[in-house]
Amino acid sequence: MPTGNALTLLFVMDPIQTVNIREDTTFALMLEAQRRGHRVYYADPDDLGVDRGRVVALAAPVVLRREPGRHVDVGPRERLDLDAQVDVAFQRKDPPVDAAYIAATQVLGVCRRTLVLNRPSSILAFNEKLFALHFADLMPPTIVTRDIAELRGFMAEIGGELVVKPLGGRGGEGVFVVSASDRNLGSILEQATDFGRRRAMGQQFLPAVREGDKRILLLEGEPLGALLRVPAKGEFRANLHVGGAGARGVLDDADRRIVERLAPELRREGLFFVGIDVIGGRLTEINVTSPTCIQEIDAIDGVCLETQVIERVELRAAERRGA
Repeated sequence: MPTGNALTLLFVMDPIQTVNIREDTTFALMLEAQRRGHRVYYADPDDLGVDRGRVVALAAPVVLRREPGRHVDVGPRERLDLDAQVDVAFQRKDPPVDAAYIAATQVLGVCRRTLVLNRPSSILAFNEKLFALHFADLMPPTIVTRDIAELRGFMAEIGGELVVKPLGGRGGEGVFVVSASDRNLGSILEQATDFGRRRAMGQQFLPAVREGDKRILLLEGEPLGALLRVPAKGEFRANLHVGGAGARGVLDDADRRIVERLAPELRREGLFFVGIDVIGGRLTEINVTSPTCIQEIDAIDGVCLETQVIERVELRAAERRGA
């Protein structure tokens, strides 16, 4: 393992060359780690493997800068033995959680000495939509089914408006609000369930979304920062990449009660860095794969959340070295 205070950090992620340096949370974490003198490597999930029980990666050292168009220099790839050469590995590949994602995460789960964030077994155990159902009393009324008739019946029971979500989606993709009067209702439910072959989530529509969908970032279960994402006019989805606008997020009593309930479970499961979504005091999702919004919160609140994250990483890595 590396000696001294410098750590070797490996980021398993989407192509570093194509990230949006003004918005990407992984880029902010990497840049902060570099600023603090750590060695930063990048690897594609497909370049992970196992050699006689040891996790290996074809990884490239990177030099980062906050300069659009020349934000990264990628060095020659090296074959790293993670447990021997890497202190901390971040699984920051964006969903979907498909077969390739699952395989890469399972490979990272073979590590014994390297600290992997978030814990691979927990990423795989907790689907970002379904994990919230462990705290169903904190959520709006919700159903998960592939039965179109059940979705229709549930919609009638909860007042006639339903949010339909794919279980494996991200960033608002494939999310619809439907009502009994919607002439496309049947077609939308058919597409959402693949004609009854695939489960979808149905959730009561919360009118409070018009005031914003609050993303709360949690570091080892503790509130790190919050962003209120406000939908564009005529849109119900608040996700930033579909036109939502970011505003200062302030935690209220309902938010804090949600965080207090989730925190022990997140810590127990090794879910180090998590983003939860809250609308009108109701929990809607728990994002455990590659939570975002650090840079947006930094810009609005005048903070540097990535510093707090990397400082906590340093602490946990030092504890692991001494174990």
